[in-house]
Amino acid sequence: MATKNTKYVYFFGSGKAEGTAQMKDLLGGKGANLAEMTSIGLPVPPGFTISTEACAFYSANNGTYPEGLREEVLEHLARLEKTMGAKLGDNNDPLLVSVRSGAAQSMPGMMDTILNLGLTPDSVQGLIKKTNNARFAWDSYRRFMQMFGDVVMGVPHHEFERALQDVKDARGIELDTDLDSKDLQEVIARYQRLYKRFTGEDFPTDPLDQLFKAINAVFKSWNNERAKKYRQMNDIRGLLGTAVNIQSMVFGNMGETSGTGVAFTRDPSTGENQFYGEYLMNAQGEDVVAGIRTPQSISTLKKVNEKVYDQLVEIRGILERHYKDMQDLEFTIQEGKLYMLQTRNGKRTIFSWLRTQVEMVEEGLIDKDTAVSRVPSGEFGKLFAPILDGKYIRDNSLEVVTRGLNASPGGACGQIYFTAEKAEEMAAEGKDVILVRTETSPEDIGGMAVAKGVVTSRGGMTSHAAVVARGMGCPCVSGAGEIKINEPKRFLEVNGTKLSEGDFISIDGFTGEVYGAKIPVRASEIVQVLNGAMKESESILYKDYKTFMGFVQELKELGVYTNADTPHDAQMAVAFGAEGIGLCRTEHMFFGGDRIMSIRKMILANNIVEREKALAELLPMQRSDFEEIFLALDGRPATIRLLDPPLHEFLPNDHTSRHELALQMGITVEEVAQKSSALHEFNPMLGFRGCRLAIIYPEILRMQVRAIIEAAINVKRKGVEVLPEIMIPLVGNYKEFVFTKKHALEVIEQIFDEQSFKVHYKIGTMIEVPRAAITADEIAKEAEFFSFGTNDLTQLTCGFSRDDAASFLGAYVNDADKQFYEYDPFATLDVDGVGKLVEMAVKLGRSVNPAIKLGICGEHGGDPKTIAFCNKIGLDYVSCSPFRVPIARLAAAQAVIEAKKKA
Repeated sequence: MATKNTKYVYFFGSGKAEGTAQMKDLLGGKGANLAEMTSIGLPVPPGFTISTEACAFYSANNGTYPEGLREEVLEHLARLEKTMGAKLGDNNDPLLVSVRSGAAQSMPGMMDTILNLGLTPDSVQGLIKKTNNARFAWDSYRRFMQMFGDVVMGVPHHEFERALQDVKDARGIELDTDLDSKDLQEVIARYQRLYKRFTGEDFPTDPLDQLFKAINAVFKSWNNERAKKYRQMNDIRGLLGTAVNIQSMVFGNMGETSGTGVAFTRDPSTGENQFYGEYLMNAQGEDVVAGIRTPQSISTLKKVNEKVYDQLVEIRGILERHYKDMQDLEFTIQEGKLYMLQTRNGKRTIFSWLRTQVEMVEEGLIDKDTAVSRVPSGEFGKLFAPILDGKYIRDNSLEVVTRGLNASPGGACGQIYFTAEKAEEMAAEGKDVILVRTETSPEDIGGMAVAKGVVTSRGGMTSHAAVVARGMGCPCVSGAGEIKINEPKRFLEVNGTKLSEGDFISIDGFTGEVYGAKIPVRASEIVQVLNGAMKESESILYKDYKTFMGFVQELKELGVYTNADTPHDAQMAVAFGAEGIGLCRTEHMFFGGDRIMSIRKMILANNIVEREKALAELLPMQRSDFEEIFLALDGRPATIRLLDPPLHEFLPNDHTSRHELALQMGITVEEVAQKSSALHEFNPMLGFRGCRLAIIYPEILRMQVRAIIEAAINVKRKGVEVLPEIMIPLVGNYKEFVFTKKHALEVIEQIFDEQSFKVHYKIGTMIEVPRAAITADEIAKEAEFFSFGTNDLTQLTCGFSRDDAASFLGAYVNDADKQFYEYDPFATLDVDGVGKLVEMAVKLGRSVNPAIKLGICGEHGGDPKTIAFCNKIGLDYVSCSPFRVPIARLAAAQAVIEAKKKA
């Protein structure tokens, strides 16, 4: 583990800092930014940061410290005590500190924090003398005991909450802030008994013992289950661990002139350029983010303390100009004085990402490269996610049952479940889930991950539920305080409506509205504009999207095509910016209506005459389909794959369906069964399919080629340019390609002679068999293009079945002790294995045919990491499903930017 740097602790305070914002890998995001804010003159309470290298050593060495770390911590603690003029645990003038985590990449709520450390039965008396505020001192002590007991010693959080509630109930009090100092001492006495019952020891009174136990707890939290799950879900890799930030406490709970808050320099949901946030007076930071009390909007702070509000607005501008991005900041007001506790690049929805980056380019704050590089390509598809159907709501006079805060945008409908565990269980059964909680906590991350939407009855726009849901792109309504949840009996009540577990609910994360009904969802604004259902001028979102995609188009080099089998898919993809079709699967045209009967006649035919008669029925259908697709493409190329799947897939496999087919065909059920049996294969993926069908039954190939070329001629005669590319699938030996190409050319020349009209065309193949990749130079002498079918190439190279690998592949990817693949090889191309075959085929193909066109058409064509690899090895294009086209375009532009950085 990395221990090159013998310095593990870095100080910040009094306008000077040993770290900078560029040291995030070593100091974590929080520590690096505390140092940076200190250096630029913001009011940051002094403290010091223990580096991520120390955490890495701790994790790798069974919870032991690297040599010298303890002494270095004590040295910096003494420096902090000197700076503050107070001493940790002192009976007269006690220094209290916070101990907080902070990794290089933000992981809100996933790791641990302890506030008010240093309080003991003696030092609490010193704090009372120092502040002349007994209630504040005892409140700080009970908070510390609860955090320390929960985070450091594992005493269940709900046990502390129960003890606190018991005292409030006994006093007839609703809010924590109504407890007086005597009440709080009773809470503390109960906490002490609770702590001893669960740990077997008294609550620690040695402040140094408290400190080092807290440091250990933060180090350990790097590998707690919720943190590991969060890193896995957000693809956070390669970090050493978490830093530990030890900072002198400032207090928001010293009365009504004190408070705490969280703010964003722009709206994290919409991206609107307005100061956005929340605060609570007489509270500590955890009260805001934990959702214990519903906070006030930052705009109202001006009425409470105009001077502090104006100072915050000024700091907002300083931070944005300095970091050149939207900031998420935390602050505390102690008796009217402002302190900054954190800044980081704000987590936001994709809607906010889009708007903030476009507007920052327009403001001259950043350039187009920076804007494009920042917007997360993995989140980009959420721009096109469905929203609640407003027309359905109006037509059915549906009324809102309650409103909360519009914490994360998007519409969602599903069945109510009240625990994360139940949500995960029901989602696994295929149900659409809405997770409804009083407030969420980090332990709910699994349930939130599978939910279509989240509702909480407490908490604000910066609560755990809001922040995590926004990061996931999951619709969320928080702070819906009228909802009363009875979790043990599994129902909720709101304004006279009772909804039980499993009942349907619909939420609108754009407005905060909640409906006790099942409401359909419809297309996003962008899709509506592209479909003509909404005018461009009616959607700010579409305007930002159009501007941003203009930036993308200027930067990207890879072509982006689509996988489309219907005119509608082709039209949608073109609207999204597709430059052609990289894969049109002709077999998809054979299903439905009379077509399936014609293909079944062809399969059941006993001789070539019957087979050609059936194919003649299919010819006009296929020709018509291709004409519509060519028209939709309007001059863009279309790669059309000839029939690929095994023939048995077109025949019924149950007795009833076979009986119906036999009646329609005028043959016996036995004949149908015999043909099905004859076509049955033990491993159809490796059997009679692809070019093998065209070799044994060339009449199938000839019909399809005729349909393609006749359609192209018909469309070109209408004045529309056409560029058909005929793809022969599953070639493994160049002789297979030569044979099938010969038949295709014969048909094409025959049509040209018949019609005295020609069109440009290409004939190529799909590289999906490993043998084709390693003999690509032989095939490329005859082929005009290669399209890498990485779905089958992955199966055949790795020996994994897409249909059956789920039973073990999850462990292969996600289990730390057997992580054989970094990513699911069917989702992200296995660069070290399958990728080597692709790169080999590219080099071999171009060595004999420099003009050969090269692309990828498997599902990997829409994966950003795979696209970066495709850009690196010099493919001409990637092809993906229509709704992934914008993602692929963005990823292609980002690949260019990344390559520039490395050059």
